[in-house]
Amino acid sequence: MTIAAALVDSAIRGYQRNLSPRKGWSCAHRVAHGGPSCSAAVRHLVATRGVVRAVVPTVAQFVACYQAALLLAQADVRGVCCCGGIPIPFRF
Repeated sequence: MTIAAALVDSAIRGYQRNLSPRKGWSCAHRVAHGGPSCSAAVRHLVATRGVVRAVVPTVAQFVACYQAALLLAQADVRGVCCCGGIPIPFRF
């Protein structure tokens, strides 16, 4: 792993440990489609491809997450708390 990849990985890991649990919901893509969250997917991309080659797939992941949020909004799903089925509004 390059120094840049290690720094990005460390930043994402910090987000996952410190900020993500406090926001109270998982990303829309994970709620709508299952699988890993956007932060876990991007962390995997950086680890396997490197920082530069992970840029385009990362943007695609975030676009897919935005589209999932729109899908959930149309279905009147406001969000899912990571601690259970407590509705929490998604706001982008």
